Formats: sequence, C-alpha cells, structure tokens
Amino acid sequence: MLDAKVAELLNAQVNKEFYSAYLYLDFANYYVDQGLDGFANWYKIQAQEERDHAMLFMQYMQNNGCKVSLDAIDKPDKILDSFEAPLKAGYEHEQYVTSLIYAIYDAADAAKDFRTMQFLDWFVKEQGEEETNAEGLIKKFELFGSDPRALYLLDGELASRVYSAPSLVL
Repeated sequence: MLDAKVAELLNAQVNKEFYSAYLYLDFANYYVDQGLDGFANWYKIQAQEERDHAMLFMQYMQNNGCKVSLDAIDKPDKILDSFEAPLKAGYEHEQYVTSLIYAIYDAADAAKDFRTMQFLDWFVKEQGEEETNAEGLIKKFELFGSDPRALYLLDGELASRVYSAPSLVL
C-alpha cells in the first residue's frame, strides 16, 4: 500500500495530466483556426502524450491497490491572442508539471517509498525533455515566426512529428 500523502499526490497528478491533454488540445484548436496545421499537429501529439502519462499514473496506483478518483477537468483559461501565446503558455505549463512531479518525489522520499521514486524517475527525465522541447519551439518561433515563408517551413516541420507511445514498464 502506498503512503496516504503519496497516493493523494499521485491521484491529483492523474487529473493534472488529463488537464494537460485538454490544454494542449485547446492549443491545437487555436492553431487549426489560424491555418497552422503543423503547430496543431505538434500539440495534438502533446495531448496524446499527456493522456498516456495520466494512464501510467492510474495504472501505477491500481497496481499498488489504490483507488483512483477522476475529477472534473477544468476548461483551459489561457488567452491565445498570438501565434506565440500557446508556445509560451505550454512552456510555463511544463515547468508547473515538473514542480508537481518533484513534489510527489519529495513526498515519496519522505515516506521512504523507493518503488514510487523509481517509478517517478522516468517522469523526471520526461519533464526535462518536455521543457527542452517547449523552450526549443519558442526559440525557433522567435527566429523564424516573423517571416511568413520561414513560418510556413516551421509549420511543415512540426507537421512531420509522429506520436510515439511511452515505453515505461510498470
């Protein structure tokens, strides 16, 4: 059985990951409306990844005899008023998610729950990649976004991204 605080934080993370998927679908919708299908594709894939993260947290909890409680998912409230706005909001959101993962890790460490810490190691690494990717996308946009031809090429690059399911073994 998991420590009560660790289980509570893991369950909250399930819901935060589903919110992340919902947020990224909102970003994808924005880009579709703007005619930037490559950017939309990038965020649709992000949404798939976040959904899978939620499922991994759920499975881990269930494998450890914990009941999972699914809460209502809040409506995304980010103001998307420029091509760059979702990129910056996405980067900030990934930093927030990283802080949540660290908080669970801290609670697991305090409870001497080494199994949960080992489970979270993959997410710590994943969050590093997520932040790097989000920051890199902002940098590319800042370099090329003001030039319509370069924006078109960047959009095409993002359209080529394909989904790859996580390979975490529970």
